[in-house]
Order: sequence, then C-alpha cells, then structure tokens
Amino acid sequence: MKRTLHQGGTDLLFFAALVSLGGIYLLLIVGMLVADVHYAGTNVSGREFADLLKNENIRYSVWLTLVSCTISALLSIVVAVPAGYLLSRYAFRGKVLIDAVLDIPIVLPPLVVGLSLLILFNKMPPESWGMGTFEEMVRRVFGENAGVTYKIPAVIIAQFSVSCAFAVRTMRNTFDQISPRTEQVARTLGCSRARAFFSVVVPESWRGISTAGTLAWTRAMGEFGPILVFASTIRGRTEVLSSTVFLEISIGNLEGAVMVSLLMVTIAIVVLVAVRAWDKNQQHRILI
Repeated sequence: MKRTLHQGGTDLLFFAALVSLGGIYLLLIVGMLVADVHYAGTNVSGREFADLLKNENIRYSVWLTLVSCTISALLSIVVAVPAGYLLSRYAFRGKVLIDAVLDIPIVLPPLVVGLSLLILFNKMPPESWGMGTFEEMVRRVFGENAGVTYKIPAVIIAQFSVSCAFAVRTMRNTFDQISPRTEQVARTLGCSRARAFFSVVVPESWRGISTAGTLAWTRAMGEFGPILVFASTIRGRTEVLSSTVFLEISIGNLEGAVMVSLLMVTIAIVVLVAVRAWDKNQQHRILI
C-alpha cells in the first residue's frame, strides 16, 4: 500500500511540474492578450475602432495582408511538399548540408533576410556579366513601371522566404511519420512513382499539408523585418498589418498600434480555428 501511495504521489508531482512549466508560457501568452485588450478597452472607444477600420490605409493593409499571405502560403506548400518528400524518402550526397541550408531563414535575424534579398535583386548578377541586376531584367521584360523591390512582389517574396522554411520542416516531419510501405505496395501493383505519390502519399499527408499551410500563412502575416528592408513600408503600396503597427508606433499612436495588433490577433485566431475545424471535419469523414 505504501508503495502504491508513493507511486501515486510521485505521479502527482510529475504532472504538477509539467502543468506548471507549460502553464508559465500559456500564462505569458494570455497575459499579453489580456494586456492588449485591457489597454484598448480603457484608452480606445468603439467609435475610434470603427473609424480605424474605415481608414483607407488600414483597409488597404488588411487587403494586402490577406492576399500576400495567401499567395505566400500557397507557394510555400508547392515548394515544401516536394522538398519535404525528397528529404524524408531519399538519401543523397550533400543531404545534411541542404537540410541545414533550408533552415537558414529560420535562424537568421529577419533584417538580415531582408538585406540579403535587397542585395540579391539589386546587386546580382555582377555588372561584369553584362546582364544587369535581377531588378533590371524584370523591368526589361515587363516594362519600366514593373519591378520587385519596394513593390508588392517584394512583400510576397519576403514573406515566402521565411514562411516556406517552416513549411518545409513541417512536411519533412510529416513524411517521416508516414510509412513508405503503402507507397511501395502501390508501385508493386503497377503505379508509377508519380502516381503513387499523388494517389497514396499526398492523401495520407493532408493533415501535415494543412498544418504547413496554416503555419506558413500565420508566419507570413507576422513577418516584418524582411518586408521593412526589401519592400519598405509605403502607405497605400507595400503596407501590411505588421508594417502598420510599426508606423503607428513611430508616430506615437500607441492606441492605433494596439488596435491593429488586436485585429491581427483576431485574424490569426479565425484562421487557426477554421483550419482546425476543417481538419477535424475531414478526419471525421475519413473515419465514417
């Protein structure tokens, strides 16, 4: 009996430690949200919030955020699925190096990512090649008014350059958890490798794909450093919600920055809940 009680007491302490350590971070997140809501509630009226949503600059930044994040997430999935599959299923020379390089956007400071993109498009290739920079090549193909730097394409590229790294890592882990046996069985039944991939592997990895897409979308929405350097924060042109928070703080409008932050939190929660509800519905249909 004493041994049983001791075991139960040990388990209780173990779970209490787990809850305490995990709860610290949870309380930090909840505390930040509560602080924002409390500050907005005491310093901002409902009418001021409504006026904020009617502001043309804010409405444009909301539109550009939704469009650019969606495009970035779709591009991330298109790249992450094959990249994750190759890293998970195949062994090849230089795999460790390539795997490490794909994680560089995650570990680099955001401003460095933006600076590297700026140099890539405006300083490469060298003038001695006689080709001009990438920015100049884009203008020669699409016209003088076209371009990448300090324009909407720069916003999308900046978001994609970071969010795709998270998507690739998610898809790599997803394919690692899927047994290759079903794919091998499909190939023995006459399926080509491509057909087995699209008819067997992709349906089995749909939850990982949705997770990678969601992570890429939300990460793109929160991106700021690369956008600041590579696309700038031009109102009515390259301003997204994360840029709006910076601009409002820079002019001393803390209340406006908090309201935009709450708007971003609301959008993120809606996206996350919607995707999780869709995942749960799809899983329920499969079980039926």
